[in-house]
Amino acid sequence: MRKADLVTAISEKTGVQKVDVLVTLEAFFKEVKGSLAEGENVYIRGFGSFITKYRAKKIGRHIKKNEAIEIPAHYIPAFKPAKTFVDQVKESVPAEEEVGV
Repeated sequence: MRKADLVTAISEKTGVQKVDVLVTLEAFFKEVKGSLAEGENVYIRGFGSFITKYRAKKIGRHIKKNEAIEIPAHYIPAFKPAKTFVDQVKESVPAEEEVGV
């Protein structure tokens, strides 16, 4: 599902115009990004947490030049789903054996 599909689905379920839903969704994304950039995590009960994870510095490899490079310590954004969210997905998505993968 893309953002446009999400806007359409929310608009149909709530009766709010698509433009208003899009503005609200964009404001939500902006607030989450801004909070994470400031080092503040965002917790949404029953859905999950948008958090920042610390990555320590490490030595990587530049394959083409075959040389070691140092990757500095940094923070990355991450999402940790709530237990109820994980359980709901587990129950609704068929296991690999059932799908035939």
